[in-house]
Amino acid sequence: MTEPWVSADAIAEHLGVTKDSVYSWIATKGMPAHRVGRLWKFQVSEVDAWVRADAADTAGAE
Repeated sequence: MTEPWVSADAIAEHLGVTKDSVYSWIATKGMPAHRVGRLWKFQVSEVDAWVRADAADTAGAE
């Protein structure tokens, strides 16, 4: 079975951050996200790997 796509709300809740932080990280930090029409969709495994790779460690430093 394939992994389901989740919304920005769901990924923000998963990470314990605001949805605004998620959108900012997409634009400035290369957070893995996929545009479907006007919506952003995420796979939790991709986002978790991105976080583990320390890609988000300086997200609040700017």
